[in-house]
Parts: sequence; structure tokens; C-alpha cells
Amino acid sequence: MKINSILLACVLVLGICGCGDSDKKNAPAVVYKGVYSLGPEVKSFKDCETGNEFWVTDNSSTMEKEYAELNFQKPYEPVYVEVEGNKIKATKADALDSQYDSIIVVKKLIKITKVIPQDMCN
Repeated sequence: MKINSILLACVLVLGICGCGDSDKKNAPAVVYKGVYSLGPEVKSFKDCETGNEFWVTDNSSTMEKEYAELNFQKPYEPVYVEVEGNKIKATKADALDSQYDSIIVVKKLIKITKVIPQDMCN
């Protein structure tokens, strides 16, 4: 009887521990609104709501293409974007500038425009 109780307790503890650490890459996407800049050395996103800056990983394979179609004369021109994605913590293996401690993994580009709404993004 005691052994069964101990085994049941162990199974419950393992089940609870397994539920709390889900992979954020598979978490439901969140809509982020902000300013995106692209150039040879930078893919950055500044969240309009928080002002935080993030490195961008484009899993949608459309952001760079859509940015290029805006026909800027020089790199790093900011654009307003709305994207679906997830925020993950950057690791040393990501080899990012220390300016970026997190990464926005873009799953879907919703909107991209040269017009940056001043009421939303200062």
C-alpha cells in the first residue's frame, strides 16, 4: 500500500513538472506591433507597447521580401509591422549583440508599411 502511494506521488510530481516547462517555440502566437529595421548586420524589432527591442527570426519567410519590395534607397529604414510570433530568450549560442536579450520568432506577417503611427510608436 505504501509503495503504491509513493509511486502515485512520484507520477503526479513528474506530471506537474512536465507541464510547467513547455517549449515556447510551440506556444500560441502573440500579435506584436512595432517598428522593424533590416540591414546587413541587423534584423531588429522595437515593440510599440513596451519599447523593448528584439532580434528578429523570420520563420514566415516573408518579412525580408516584403521589406525589400518597399524599395528603400539604403538599409536600416524603419517600417511599422504587425506580426504573429513568439518571444524567446536569446542564448550565447545565438551570438547576438548584447543589446538583444530576446528574440521575436515571426510566424506570420500581418502588416508592413512605411507609415509609422505616431500615436502608437513614439
